[in-house]
This record gives sequence, C-alpha cells and structure tokens, in this order.
Amino acid sequence: MKFAYKFSNLLGAFYRHGNLCFSKDGNSVISPVGNRISVFDLKNNKSETLPVSTTKNISCLGISPDGNLAILIDEDGAAVLVSLVTRAVLHHHHFHSPVHSVSFSPDGKKFVITKENVALMYHAPGRNREFNAFALDKSYYGPFDETTCIDWTDDSKCFAVGSKDMTTWIFGAERWANLIYYSLGGHKDIIVGCFFEKDSLDMYTVSQEGTLCVWESDTELEGLRNDDDDVEEIIGEDGETRGDVIKGSTDTPKQVEGIKNVRYSQRSKHYFNKAGDFNKLTAAAFHKKTHILVTGFASGAFHLHELPEFDLIHSLSISDQRISTIAMNPTGDWIGFGCSGLGQLLVWEWQSESYVFKQQGHFNNMNSLAYSPDGQYLVTGGDDGKVKVWNTNSGLCFVTFTEHSSSVTNVAFTSSGFVVVSASLDGTVRAFDLHRYRNFRTMTSPRPAQFSSLAVDSSGELVCAGSQDSFEIFLWSMQTGRLLEVLSGHEGPVSNLCFSPVQSVLASVSWDKTVRLWDMLDSWETKETLRLTSDGLAVTYRPDGQELAVASLDGEITFWNPQTGGQAGSIAGRHDLQMGRKETEKITAKQSAKGKSFTSLCYSADGESILAGGQSKFVCIYNIKEHVLMKKFEISCNLSLDAMEEFLDRRKMTEFGSLSLVDEGTGDGDGVELSLPGVKRGDMSSRRFKPEIRVSSLCFSPTGRSWAAASTEGLLIYSLDASLVFDPYDLDMDVTPASIRQQVKKKEWASAILLSFRLNEMPLIREVLEAVPYDQITVVCSSLPDVYVDKLLNFVASTLEKSNHLQFYLSWAQCLLTLHGQKLKNRSGAVLPTVQQLLKSIQRHSDDLSKLCDWNIYNIRYAAALSKQRGMKRTAAESLISISGSFYISGL
Repeated sequence: MKFAYKFSNLLGAFYRHGNLCFSKDGNSVISPVGNRISVFDLKNNKSETLPVSTTKNISCLGISPDGNLAILIDEDGAAVLVSLVTRAVLHHHHFHSPVHSVSFSPDGKKFVITKENVALMYHAPGRNREFNAFALDKSYYGPFDETTCIDWTDDSKCFAVGSKDMTTWIFGAERWANLIYYSLGGHKDIIVGCFFEKDSLDMYTVSQEGTLCVWESDTELEGLRNDDDDVEEIIGEDGETRGDVIKGSTDTPKQVEGIKNVRYSQRSKHYFNKAGDFNKLTAAAFHKKTHILVTGFASGAFHLHELPEFDLIHSLSISDQRISTIAMNPTGDWIGFGCSGLGQLLVWEWQSESYVFKQQGHFNNMNSLAYSPDGQYLVTGGDDGKVKVWNTNSGLCFVTFTEHSSSVTNVAFTSSGFVVVSASLDGTVRAFDLHRYRNFRTMTSPRPAQFSSLAVDSSGELVCAGSQDSFEIFLWSMQTGRLLEVLSGHEGPVSNLCFSPVQSVLASVSWDKTVRLWDMLDSWETKETLRLTSDGLAVTYRPDGQELAVASLDGEITFWNPQTGGQAGSIAGRHDLQMGRKETEKITAKQSAKGKSFTSLCYSADGESILAGGQSKFVCIYNIKEHVLMKKFEISCNLSLDAMEEFLDRRKMTEFGSLSLVDEGTGDGDGVELSLPGVKRGDMSSRRFKPEIRVSSLCFSPTGRSWAAASTEGLLIYSLDASLVFDPYDLDMDVTPASIRQQVKKKEWASAILLSFRLNEMPLIREVLEAVPYDQITVVCSSLPDVYVDKLLNFVASTLEKSNHLQFYLSWAQCLLTLHGQKLKNRSGAVLPTVQQLLKSIQRHSDDLSKLCDWNIYNIRYAAALSKQRGMKRTAAESLISISGSFYISGL
C-alpha cells in the first residue's frame, strides 16, 4: 500500500470572497476559494484547484496580461506570487496591512496595490532573475479614506484609484509634467468602480448609491509631457524604501511654465435606482472595446448598459443574495458573477442570454459523502438540505436535489450506481433516480423521527435509517417503499449504520456503548452485541466483510471479528488528532485534544489501512495489521478558520478577557442590510463568526486511487500521483532503456514487457506496449508470469483513462482477464481496486462514445431522409418532364 496521496482537487466550493479573473484566452475563469484558487475551464467543462495556498482567506488576486503569473493576497496582506504555468510559488511578500485591490498594468511591467489610503506601484516580476521580485517604485497618497478599486489606461501611462471618501484620484505612472494627480468628486457614497475609456483619459465612475458620472478630459494620452526633475527616494521610519512618494491634495497641482495641466469636466450624470427603491450597487465591471458596463446590486440583480449613452441593454436577477464581484472576459462575450453569500459562481453570455457556467456549492456545512461503485461520481449532503452529485473527472456538480426541508445527515449509493439515497432531520429518507433526475421514493416512519444515520445493503433492496430521538432503526423495502420492521434495542441515539458487503448483516453503533449486529435473514433479530468502553460514534466493515472497525468517544478505534464477536485489536488515536486551539478557549490545545475523537472511519480498497477523521484539521491513516500511524494529512492551513492555532495569542489577551470575543463592525457585509429600529448606521444585529475546522465524513474511492474528505473547507480529493513515484522491481545492470528497445527490434515482445516493468518507467512501458502488433496480444498475455499480470492490468487500467487507443488497450484487458481470470479471482482482494478503476474508465468512455454515436446516427438518418426526399422530388420532376414531352409529341 502506497501513501503518496497528494491534494488533487477541491469540490463543493466555487467562490468565497475576493475578485474573479478570466484567463488570457478568456476560456477559463479563476476564482478564489478560501485560501486557494480554482481554475474553471469553460470550454472543456473541467475544474482544477491549484496546489498552492495562503495563510488566510484570499481577499484579492491579480493576473498578469500574459496569463503566466498570479498575485494572491490574503486578508492580512500576505502576498504569494504564483506561476500559472508550473503551478509553483515563486515569491512571498507581506504588505503589513489588508490590501483592497491589485492590478497589473496592460504592458505587464508594473502593478499597483491599494491598502488603507495609499496606492503602491511595484515593478512586476520579469524574465530576469531577481533577488526581490517585488521592487517598490512609487507611493501615491491622496484619498482620505480607504481605497476600493483600480483601473489603468490602455498605454499604462496613468491609473485611477477609487476611495471610500467618495472621490476618485488619477495618478501618472510616470513623472508627467501636466498630470501629477487629479481628484474627481461628484458622488455621495463609496466609489465601487472607476474605468478609463479606451485609448483615452476620459473616465466613468460608479458609486454605491447607484450613480454613474461621465468625465471628459481636455487632454489626449499623447499630450502627456515628461517631467525631467530628479526625485530622491524616501526611506520610511520602518526602514522600508518607499520609492518616489507623490502626495496629492485638494489644491490644484503646480503648473509648469508653458505646459497646461490636464483638467476634467463632468459631461453627464446617470442614476440606476430611478424607481425610488433604494438598492445598493455592490460591484461593477466595464469592457472598453464594446463599451459595456455591468453593475451588480445587493438584491442579486444586474444591469447591462452601453456607454456613454447609458442605454439599458439587459436586466436580470440571478440570485436573492448580494453580488460580490463581476468580471468580463477579454472578448466581452462572457460575464462572471460571484455571490459569496451562497458560494455561487455564474458565467453569463449576454448576447445569447444564456448561462455558460452555473455552479453553487453547499452554503452550509457538508455532512456526508459517498462514492459511486465505479468511482466516477460523488454524492454529498449538507446542512442546507441539498443533495448534490459531482463528477470526479470534471469536478463539477451536474444535479442538485432540493426535496429535503432540513439538514441531510447521510447519503449513499446503491450497488447499481444509479440510485442515491439520503436521510435527513426532516424525518424522511428519499431515493433519487440518476437517469431521470427525480425523487422516486420517499420513506417515512410511523412517528416523526430525526434520522441521523443511513445504510443500504449490497443488493440495493433494503434501506435502514437510525433515529436520534427514539433510538430505533427503521427498515424499508426499496422496491415498494413499505416499512418492513422497526428494530429496537439501543438505549441511546443511533450514531452510525453499516451493512456487511458479503452477508445480510447490519451493524449499528450507538451512544449506549454498544455495537449490535442484526441478522436480516432471521426475523431481524440481534445476532451479536459488542460492548464498548465509551459511546460509539462510527462503524464500518472491511471490504471483504471479515472485520469491523468502531470509533468511540474516548478517541479509540477498535477492531472486531463479526463472526466470533471477539476484539481483534485497538488503536489509541486521541493523541494523533492534534486539535488546534479556539480563540475563545482558555485551555491549551494539548488538553483540548484529550476530549476529541474520530467521527468518521473508512477502510482502504484493499482493506490493509483505515482512514480516520473528526474534530481536527488532520486525517490519519493507520496500518491495521501493525496498529501504527502511517501518515497524517493536513486538510487545511487556513488561519481564517477557528481551532487552527496551536498556541494562545497573548497579544489578544487583556485584563477584561480575549479581544476575539469583541465583535467589531457590523458583520461581513454579505447580504442586504436590514437594520434594527433606531439604528442609524449598519446592522447591529449581524455578527461575524469563524467556522471551526473539522472533517465530517471520509470515503475511499472503489478504485483505491483516491479518497475524499468532506470538511469545513469543502470536498477535498486526495489521489495517488503515480507519475512521480519511481519504484523499480527486480532491477539489475542489464535492464536499461537501450536493452529494452533492442528486445523490441528483435520482436521479443514478452521479454521487452518484462524488462520495462522491472525498470518501471511509465513512458517506456507505454512505448513497448504500443509497439506490440495487435495479433500478438493473446500470445504475449498467455506467456506472462502471474506477478506481471497484476502490474500490466494495473497499467492498462490507468492508461485507458486518458489514452485514445481504446480498442487496443481494451484488447489487452480482455486477454488478461480471459486467460488469467481464475488466478486473479483467487487473489480478488488485491486485484479489486484495479478492476474497479478499469470499470470506471470503460464506463466513462462508453458514456462519451454513446452520445457521439447517437449524434452520428441521427445525422446519418437525417442526411438519408433528406437525400431520399430530394430523390423523390427529382423523380417527380423527371416524370413530369416525360409526361409533358409525351403530350407535346401527341400534339404534334
């Protein structure tokens, strides 16, 4: 069993906070998700989360004009320079205070960040290797309050900065004699967006109360004059070089002799809220080539206007939540919207008025997850009452069921893979059909009960759900939906259920410190009762059904033999949880961890290891035979979540208590403000809170190549990175790439394959396999030793997932399974993950090809019908001509 599992992808979360960006080609949208960024490929309908993260949630990000670099800045002002080509971190920098926005210049040579009431311009990292990638060029002072937005002119000569003091400041990126700084007023609220006109100094400014001001400059960009005055660098009190400091004021800048200063005049003023209903404008974006202005509001509505005439093109409401950010792709066809309240990410094509991309994660805690039998799909349930099904290849949700009216506590797939079953606190267990996307069965109890656990047997016929309040287990038939039996016996809430994969035996664990085994074939009686030392929290069967693992409240994992009822071993995992310290706790993290336990267990596909997770940022994987910890996976390093700190921050401790208990401000601003009576400013009823990091559910993929964890961060996927693992087998001096290629030239196919697997270089194995003639596959497979059959089958299963040579590799799989099927069956436990992965690849290709074949069949039928119709017309025309010809001849 290898433990080289690496973070692969983040599902279930599409947008949290910050600004959206489009890639250079406009086909992908880049979205901040917590302290990570995800790239959504809109053309190929795929998603990818980069393996880089910041210390806290990302507040803003900037993409270089060539699309190769990204600057990620978190809530504290810590910046990370990331290469979007290699997915690697290039540089770290700290701005020492929260940053509001960041923007690269169009030529890619500079970038500006705004923090507090200052704008800082840096030299952008270039192709030259530099010791300090962020070199400060100039500091611009002017606004009296915090800055909010940035925009550049097309030639990178000037940039504009909006502020909360209702003014917009225009600064020169170089030392221009006639434009050092300029301040624009005219608004009565915070500036949300400021935009330059294409190839011009003319400006548009948009404020929060819904006002648009159109500003006209009396100077063109070509009219800016250089100022040759020498300016000394200024070093601040903190020792940091501030470069050239430019301080703006309300006074008119000094005029250089013979050069007229740039002046602005307000051409027009427009209002968005003409109906009188006050609706805050929260986000804006402007596309210079098409002159389209997009504005988003706190009610979830957005408007499209054509400037400068302010003609309304389109108006639509996409949500009932505040639109947090708007972005437009380089061509101006697609508009990206982010709503942090519900975690929504939408891409709208305004010309065809259709959605290009529309995704939303669970906006509350994600409680449970389950893999489909082929590992191709994942189903999740959350506190928002939604059941979502995800495609593991694309990372996107393709169906959402909203029938539940309360929290979904558990979800499961049936053995067919086309039915999803979910249990909820609303007192119902529902079955959903993935063919027609409908809720076809609803199962309830005679008395209202809150279901906290769920299990479906291997045949898919029996559905069980455990109750929190009545301590009973309810058993239904999937075919009829009838309640078959109510299993009583537990004296506390039933916390988890699990069916044996090989027998009709149900295992249930409860807070009454017992595990009960129920025989489904013998009057549903208790077959065995296992006594625990503490409250039971989780139970799971090994894939072969010969072992049972139970997690209890004292932090222990115990292993039992379900046939004899004897305990096979135990693991004390309490010290491995390493629970972080909450901000409000007064005890140490070490003492706090003593009261924590594992709440979710999952066996690996081969049954040799077990995953355990709970109220911690760590997921532990144990070797069952040796009862030792093999590896700990850190789910998150995001300090914006609670219970992450290991030590107490003494700076926050005062004589009156912790400063973390003081609620500053009026909430995070997400949502429409509904003020309490008598409140003049903000909403005093809204509160900030930090969600606590925890792992609520774990599940291994049936293929054994990956596992998933439902956590506060979202749905995290960890997979094996086989391409980076060099694991030679039976290697000696004669095994070289040259000798392997020599065997291929001699047409010694079997020998070449054995040598390539001993060297274990994937590209070389692929080269040798694809050199084997098609008619020799059966002969080569029959001569392979048993050890290499497993290796070759595993390679074929992993290659088939991405290769275009479908028939070729399917022929290898068919010959291996046909010739060595009996021997493989004898060691089915070791081969099962490979067969599952092969099944997943075949199923995916089958789905893709069936759609393509159906489309081709319809096209061929249409073409045949069209040609037949034209042939009939031609035949009718020829007969008409012949008839008219005969009439003509008879007339003669």
